Amino acid sequence: MHVTLVHIEVVTSDVDAFIQATRDNHLNSTKERGNLRFDLLRDPAHPNRFMLYEAYASEAEAKAHKLTPHYLAWREKVEKMMAVPRRGVVYDGLLPER
Repeated sequence: MHVTLVHIEVVTSDVDAFIQATRDNHLNSTKERGNLRFDLLRDPAHPNRFMLYEAYASEAEAKAHKLTPHYLAWREKVEKMMAVPRRGVVYDGLLPER
């Protein structure tokens, strides 16, 4: 399993717009081939900090996600909302075994 944790900090005034834009990306991403999870998490202590938990069956399917129209539209829409550049960290998902 190929997992990416994307750390995101949003400008406070853009939080609601960011959540809405990410909702659209989430809904389409969960329909992609190989997608196992696509979760948006929010830090309760810092409500402008988020994490995307993206799990795909393979690295190739995770890379294909970054070529989809909904991802490209999301990336363009939210780029100006970032307080700092987003940061993705890749992990090998071990459990559950798929």
